[in-house]
Amino acid sequence: MQWKFELLMKPSAVPLTEGPVWDGEHLYFTHIRASRILRYDLKTNAITEWRGGTNRTNGLAFDAQGRLFGCCSGGRSMVRFDPDGKMVTIADRLDGKQLNTPNDLAIDRKGRIWFTNPVNEGNWDKTEVMELDNQSVLRADPQKDGSYAVTRVTFDTTQPNGILVSKDQGTLYVAESSYTKGIARELRAYPIREDGSLGPYATLFTWGEDAKGVHRGIDGMCLDADGNIVATNGWEVSGPGAMITVFSPTGRVLETHPVPANRPTNCCFGGPDLTTLFVTTVEGHFFQAQTDRVGWAMYP
Repeated sequence: MQWKFELLMKPSAVPLTEGPVWDGEHLYFTHIRASRILRYDLKTNAITEWRGGTNRTNGLAFDAQGRLFGCCSGGRSMVRFDPDGKMVTIADRLDGKQLNTPNDLAIDRKGRIWFTNPVNEGNWDKTEVMELDNQSVLRADPQKDGSYAVTRVTFDTTQPNGILVSKDQGTLYVAESSYTKGIARELRAYPIREDGSLGPYATLFTWGEDAKGVHRGIDGMCLDADGNIVATNGWEVSGPGAMITVFSPTGRVLETHPVPANRPTNCCFGGPDLTTLFVTTVEGHFFQAQTDRVGWAMYP
């Protein structure tokens, strides 16, 4: 089945949509440069602002209790969006140094928040200074007092981006997304050890480069009910173009679906039967496509 993408929101003068998540009734996604979270109502097709002043929040994720967390790139922090309208900072430092620009996150059944911490200069002020000497995957562990303890878990990434925890909670999928020539863009699978540390990764897929430039690897991704990885990748600069690619858990390419945009950023399944895929883009589109796959997420 070839997926047909229906445009739900056109790009505006302010670009970059990201972070789609489904709560069982509505679809939420971020409009990063406008510092807001939008909500799509499937029954009315209305798209409205749900939260403003989000300081360039990027990725979003629900935990098992239905609490919404986000990567606040502009605030260089991890945040929680409480029902009373407050945006609560839960972590903003590693070993006493300010975070870079948190990008995307995945939450496991233990409530641990795994998040990527690259430097995205478009999502922070030009006056900001990088304090850490790395761009890594970090883990925020909930403490008994309600705080979170942040630990570095990768020591071999250059620009980590999209991130997922497998259905069985045993694997951390990470998109290594540097655009520097000579540094491969990879889909990696790290085994999660019992103590929360990561074992040596396996490379599931690698993107190369050609005379036009590097091929754009994965930005964001989600899981289907079979544990396959559904990922946004590709661009207009080089390679086969903008795609949704479906990978098996071992990295085999199962399907590709061209996206009618230059640079898709993220995706998630939603709708009453979790067969509709929602897609965001660098340009600021918001698409939906009916698929022959059933999505999976820890919540709802």
